[in-house]
Amino acid sequence: MKITLCQCNPLVGDIFGNASRCCELLELSAAQGADLVVFPELFLQGYPPRDLLDQRWFIRQGNEALARIAAVTEARPGTALLVGTALPNDLPHGKQLYNAAVLIEAGKMVFFQPKSLLPTYDVFDETRYFDPSREIAVYKFKDETLGISICEDAWNDELLWTNRLYDRDPVSELANRGATILINIAASPFHMDKENLRASLCRSHAMRHHLPFIYVNQIGGNDELIFDGNSMVFDGSGNLRAMLPAFTEAVVTVDTRAPDPVLKLPDFDTAAAVRDALLLGIRDYTRKCGFSKVIIGLSGGIDSSLTAALAVQALGRESVWGVAMPSRYSSEGSVVDARILAENLGIRFSVIPVEPMFTAFLGALSPLFAGTAPGLAEENLQARIRGTLLMALSNKFSCLLLTTGNKSELAVGYCTLYGDMSGGLSVIADLPKGMVYTLSRFINSEAGKELIPESTLVKPPSAELRPDQTDQDTLPPYPILDAILHDIVEENKSLDDLVAGGFDRETARWVGETVARSEYKRRQAAPGLKVTPKAFGIGRRFPVAAKYEW
Repeated sequence: MKITLCQCNPLVGDIFGNASRCCELLELSAAQGADLVVFPELFLQGYPPRDLLDQRWFIRQGNEALARIAAVTEARPGTALLVGTALPNDLPHGKQLYNAAVLIEAGKMVFFQPKSLLPTYDVFDETRYFDPSREIAVYKFKDETLGISICEDAWNDELLWTNRLYDRDPVSELANRGATILINIAASPFHMDKENLRASLCRSHAMRHHLPFIYVNQIGGNDELIFDGNSMVFDGSGNLRAMLPAFTEAVVTVDTRAPDPVLKLPDFDTAAAVRDALLLGIRDYTRKCGFSKVIIGLSGGIDSSLTAALAVQALGRESVWGVAMPSRYSSEGSVVDARILAENLGIRFSVIPVEPMFTAFLGALSPLFAGTAPGLAEENLQARIRGTLLMALSNKFSCLLLTTGNKSELAVGYCTLYGDMSGGLSVIADLPKGMVYTLSRFINSEAGKELIPESTLVKPPSAELRPDQTDQDTLPPYPILDAILHDIVEENKSLDDLVAGGFDRETARWVGETVARSEYKRRQAAPGLKVTPKAFGIGRRFPVAAKYEW
């Protein structure tokens, strides 16, 4: 059977635009002799549509789009289409909506399989919207019997997990019901090193059931989430027969009766994958939100330098504007480094000294600040002036402002609300400080030249809001901070766990308490692109007004 894998990038909410893409690729694939054309999970709505699913008009549009697709298949009776969509059901209670895979052939919806396992963890919240499937069925199509599952349905393989989240394995049920081909349509977001895990999962199903396993994943950036594609096909012996490229649209036809040669699973490079994920995230967030240009505050530091370099690779140098805003505490080297970076990247560069405004603010506040010692309030005025200037330029020239804080800083609140946190997208918000340096050096290495100045890479990080300030005046050394944060945020470890692991108790306690105390800042932060298994934002939901011992 010739099956076309459509690894495509839907626009969330654009049901009729996504449906048109289905019809276009159906026509093209049918002309090339495809028997079945397969699209990802919830492709018609785009994943994740979130509370759009609560709107009746939105569900009605999905049904209308299915009818339009059916009309196209009627003219192509030899080619069927499988697509993910939100499908109403007639259950007497519950959400009355399925996350379904719908098979359309010769003008009719001939079969549908709802998703059985609805993830409700990390960034997923599917029980908020959908009912789980009560039954699992297969469908005879031409000379094969299709076993169709949706994303999470394939993630409960008992051979891979010691602690399974669900009491059933839909893929095994499909195999036991006589499926001859297993197809999983997915919207599986990227995080570091997930590619190997997915490949192991798909291979395990193929080998365990001695059946071809076809996996079709979405690509694209939708808000914080980035979908990497990496769709793949394994034969019944667990051999990789096809693998679609990462982070790009691809349409590939495979013939399960005359399979392609056996492929070697690629060696996934973490730095390259994170770079490509962030590029796709920047590009899609900017484009899908209606912007064509971005603006960045350039401090001469590593975070803003990396953000600018990524923005140039994602959007082109003509679409990036860097602005330096020195104050009385800015070193001459910082302004020089910002200028060199801008020259290396070939971007527009402007300098706006903030000293006159800072002096004016201090003068206006002096009657009220009288008798108090200078401190954070005065330091943060500089950051807030910079945020105001950048937002003014963003507003005036319709540029998306990219914020430049990293995960380590956001974790412990080493950032200023309405200052350096101002903006529409936080590009490196999920990169620990150590990964910021790794990715910066990787970008220079890939370019074969110094895009990010070496002086930026080697100087001690500093907010430059007071004389001779460095980050390590306030924070533990970044390697220690990053390691503690990993254990707290991604591994959910307690203080005693951290001490047992070799960390100093007082350092670990300070980090944990500061993470909790800074939740109110992160609640007001711009969306951050997710590249680790556990990011701040929609996937980590902690209370603000709370007190707890950890």
